[in-house]
Amino acid sequence: MAKLTKFFNDAVEEMQHKVSWPTYSELQKSSILVLVGSVVFALVVGAMDFVYDSTLEWFYNQF
Repeated sequence: MAKLTKFFNDAVEEMQHKVSWPTYSELQKSSILVLVGSVVFALVVGAMDFVYDSTLEWFYNQF
């Protein structure tokens, strides 16, 4: 039990004193960057899905 208590105490100390937390403006910029990247990725994957679906539907309708 002592090892578990020491682990949690060390974890709390590390989070308070050794971790460098981003500022609010850095956090906002990173969040916006992730959001924009996710939207772009979703649009690219959606476009690829549409093209493949349309192509396969056209191909299957030829028979």
